[in-house]
Amino acid sequence: MRMNLRTTVFVFFVAAVLTCAGQTGTELRLPAIFSHNMVLQQGVPVPIWGWANDGETVTVTFRDQKVVTKAAGGKWMVRLKKLKAGGPDVLTVRTKTASIQFTNVMVGEVWVCSGQSNMEWPLNRTENAEAAIAGANNPNLRLFTVRKVKAAAPTNDVIGAWVECTPETVANFSAVGYYFGRDLQAARRVPVGLIHASWGGSPAEAWMSEKVLAANPRYKAEILDGYAQAWREYEEALAKWQQSDKTARQPTPPRWRPAELYNGMIAPLMPFAIRGVIWYQGESNAERAEQYRSLFVDLIRNWRRDWGQGDFPFLCVQLAPYKAIKPEPGESSWAELREAQLLATKRLPKVGMVVITDVGDEKDIHPRKKEPVGVRLALAARGIAYGERIVYSGPVLKQFKVKGNKAILRFAHVGSGLEAKDGELKGFAICGPDKKFVWANAKIVGKDTIEVSSPLVDRPVAVRFGWADYPVVNLWNKEGLPATPFRTDNFPMITAGKK
Repeated sequence: MRMNLRTTVFVFFVAAVLTCAGQTGTELRLPAIFSHNMVLQQGVPVPIWGWANDGETVTVTFRDQKVVTKAAGGKWMVRLKKLKAGGPDVLTVRTKTASIQFTNVMVGEVWVCSGQSNMEWPLNRTENAEAAIAGANNPNLRLFTVRKVKAAAPTNDVIGAWVECTPETVANFSAVGYYFGRDLQAARRVPVGLIHASWGGSPAEAWMSEKVLAANPRYKAEILDGYAQAWREYEEALAKWQQSDKTARQPTPPRWRPAELYNGMIAPLMPFAIRGVIWYQGESNAERAEQYRSLFVDLIRNWRRDWGQGDFPFLCVQLAPYKAIKPEPGESSWAELREAQLLATKRLPKVGMVVITDVGDEKDIHPRKKEPVGVRLALAARGIAYGERIVYSGPVLKQFKVKGNKAILRFAHVGSGLEAKDGELKGFAICGPDKKFVWANAKIVGKDTIEVSSPLVDRPVAVRFGWADYPVVNLWNKEGLPATPFRTDNFPMITAGKK
């Protein structure tokens, strides 16, 4: 896949800067993810790595641990034994000729916050931003923002530094990340470190390794080969434009090269010890929701395999309501993407999803209410990552059956019971053998059960709930968490076959 000269020079420059320290003959150095104010993950072996002159002895000291190794090929790595939460402490790395000290180091819980613009969205541009920022003095919450870098091949370092959470440092930090970390730190009562690596508008394939994409025949054809073809078409159009009178608009190149954000912003973080990942992405893949069913699952597998820390928790945010509210039931690519996100929670262990059907905006893909998103992610982490016995999810369909002219739905994650907010249940549609959905009457008939029917449907075949770009729904559990949209049918997807 060729790139224009400007892009090629930029990527080459970044790759050169971030990989030169790995060459034999370099002085002692560690990646930028190790800095003053950092948080190391408790309860697991902690990798510490970097570069030094080939054959040089490297000694790492932290608390009562002292680990010694030798640099080989200019690189070295040690692993600290499991650490207990607390701090501040000092991490020292030294050779015979050099010494590096990192101060104000904490041990606690480390989470990666990644995705596209709704994860990137800063705290200072959200609802109630002023009060949130003013109250954000928390030395037990630490923030690291990965500088945006696109790269054609995996790099070995990022640009950034750890800082304590203060009103000054948090204002431009991920709002979702901050609210997640704030609540998690308060609940777990240990230091929390957040590594923020996101980029607005990015599709999932930009965050996956090229090796994983190339190994799947479908991804190779639709994503890698598709990008190569799009680049060829761009170059041909550019050549024609350059030979023209240039009155027409100059052609623009394909925006996202597959794997470039994985290469530049995720691969160089590995294998820094983490507890898990929170992920808010999918808007850029909504028109390919059928593909996302497998793509999202494979992204999670990709990160877990390459990080080398087993099946760490991976918590995603289901897409918020967006676009015009439709008066009648219909098809929806955004509903299909939400379904793909939900399916990942059923296909892989320790994958969670938070529902935000109550914080959408018809006219803005960036809803400003970010606090509920982070709060619910923290609940999901407490339930999935830490095993707390709490209600951490809204209702999820468990069973569908037909009895006469009624559809009977049973739900999991109901907590104290199902609840309709603001009147009668809304957002349910039902169809018969003709597969034509109509709005349905729905009522709660038990702690976890709902009956759905319509006078227009004598023989129900399927039920849908919240199946729209902008779902208008009000089913919650009594613990205050909304139910996920769903469908009981497997009718053909409108996004099937889209590339």
